[in-house]
This record gives sequence, structure tokens and C-alpha cells, in this order.
Amino acid sequence: MAENATESMKDYEKELERSFRTINEGDIVSGTVIAVSEEDVTLDLNYYTQGIIKTENLSNDPDFNPKEQLQIGDEIEATVIKVDDGNGNIELSKKEANDVLAWDKLAEMMENETVVNVRIKESVPSGVVTFLEGIRAFIPASQLSTDYVEDTDKWIGKEVPVEVINVDKEKNKLVLSGKVVARKQQEEERNHRIAMLVPGTVVEGTVESIMPYGAFINLGNGISGLVHISQICQKRIGSVHEVLKEGQKVKAKIINTNDNRVSLSMKALEEIMPDEVENEESAQAEEYISNENASTSLGALLSGLKI
Repeated sequence: MAENATESMKDYEKELERSFRTINEGDIVSGTVIAVSEEDVTLDLNYYTQGIIKTENLSNDPDFNPKEQLQIGDEIEATVIKVDDGNGNIELSKKEANDVLAWDKLAEMMENETVVNVRIKESVPSGVVTFLEGIRAFIPASQLSTDYVEDTDKWIGKEVPVEVINVDKEKNKLVLSGKVVARKQQEEERNHRIAMLVPGTVVEGTVESIMPYGAFINLGNGISGLVHISQICQKRIGSVHEVLKEGQKVKAKIINTNDNRVSLSMKALEEIMPDEVENEESAQAEEYISNENASTSLGALLSGLKI
């Protein structure tokens, strides 16, 4: 019985809160979606009456489909257009609230480098257009991909992961980039491949560029390593060009992969080779001595026999 009394008090408190609350035109209110149709969306405003958003007041995106993009239980913020639409409901506009609230959210997304997926709507000179948070956004052709994009028409309808790179509410300017996301993904994949490399391993690659301080060796699979000038050979050299040239195939030993950078040494291979030769000569000498001892011992044994 006490439990039922508690529930009644809670219900009473909610009703009391609703009775004291006032909603005026121009207010931005929050509500929960309780019904979605092709004509409008109905919200529970925790008020004595419901809120109605007509389809044309939902989004600036002409392709926005409420039945596909809204679910029962979704929270929506909207601006009050009329406190009574003639049917006892409060008429709202998500578009108007979005024009106020979206820019702050977009600025936050830029600061946090949030990755979101957008669908390309149309091609325009030097780029493409899409919508994010109900705001028209521009993606320059140079920011679509890490590769050069010549025909932006081919991108219409594609879904692209992007980051916000420019937000200007005063100029109504929103710029996105897919290239930034793609580069980060490539960098993560490259770092993973580098992490799989084992120091001490001998690798083969091609000299791709020569700098005053050393040479960069292309090891394939998007990975390059640096051979410092001091690690090129045993003898002291004044210039990398004395030993290496671009396009040359070389072998080197991986020294380390600290900070996702591959450090190589060609000199280390020169140090290994004499050791291998010395070990081989030592092994041959031991074998010779062993054979000689065996021969001598056998001769001594035979000489002691009387036939």
C-alpha cells in the first residue's frame, strides 16, 4: 500500500511540475519522439499537451526521411513556432532550433576531431555538398580522398567518413574533410605494420631518396627506413652519394622501430659477415685438427701391434 502511495506522489509531482511550467513562442524545448509519420513527428514535451513538428520543419536536408532517420524514444530539440496549432498542440521547428544549436555541436566535433559518416548529395565546382547536423556542408575536391579527385560527379551518393575542419557560424560556412580521416587510417595501418617488424632482421629495399644525413630505403608495403650516414659502411664517408644512389637495391639490418620510425644499418651487415667467415674458418680448422688427431691415434695404435 505504501508503495502505491509513493507512486501516486511521484505522479502528482510530475503533474504539478507540468502545471507550473510555461512554454512561449521562440523557446527551444526538448521532447521525446512518440510517433512518426510522413506528415509530422509527435513529441512528448512533459507538458499538458504534445509537440508537433511538420516534415518540412524537420531538416534543411531535402533528402531527410523522418521514418528512416527517427526512432520512437529519440530526444529532439526544437523551437516553438506556435503555442497552439489550432488542434491544441504546440507547433515546433527542429530546423530553427538546429540553426541555433547545431553550430555549437559542430564546433565541438571539430575540437574533438570526431569522425562521422555523411552521404554526398551533389557535385559543385571544385567539390561536393552534403549535410551534417542539418547544416549544408562543403567538401573540397582536394579533401575528398588522399588520391587526386578529378571527377566529383562519381562521388554523388557515396557515404564518406569525414571530420569537421572549418566552422564559421557568422558566414554560414561548414567545411569537411575525408582526406584527414583517410590519412589517419593509413597512418594507423602503417604503424601497425612497423610494430610487427623485429629489430635484428635483415631486410631488402630500394634507395628512394638521399639526404645529407643519410638515405631513406623503401622497404615496400608503405614503409620506409632511414640509414644514417654513420650506418652506411665501416669506413668514414663525407657524402652518402659516395656509396649509394637512388634506385639502388640494398640490404640492411633493422636497428629499432622507436616512435614508429624504422632505423636501419648497412654497416651492421659488414660487421656480421667477417664474424661468419671467422666462425666458418674456425670450424674448418677444428675439423682438420680432429681428423689429424684421429689419424695419428690410429697410426700409433697400429704401430703397437705385432703381426
